[in-house]
Amino acid sequence: MRIRLSRALPVAAAVLAAVAAVAAVAARPVSAATADVPEPVPHAAPTADHATYIVTVREDSDPAEVAERVGATPLHVYRTVLHGFAARLSPDQVEALRAMPDVETVEEDRGATGF
Repeated sequence: MRIRLSRALPVAAAVLAAVAAVAAVAARPVSAATADVPEPVPHAAPTADHATYIVTVREDSDPAEVAERVGATPLHVYRTVLHGFAARLSPDQVEALRAMPDVETVEEDRGATGF
């Protein structure tokens, strides 16, 4: 069976990026201060001109529920290589997600380059 390199490289790059992101987050210590889960906060709905973000959450958290807490509508929910979601987010939503203890990373989706 032959696999075209042009098809395999983007998939391999995405997997490597996901593994690197998870490894970086796994090294972050969890303190007692981050154990409290904040109440849902109402936010202005993002518009089409807001950037798309990839949000990773702890394994024991439901990505769809985390998105719901900030009023985000996921474009995709990840449950295999990554544990999180992609969504268009307003600046307020990004700030709120970064403050949540069960959110590991909030990164603007810029696509893979350099291959």
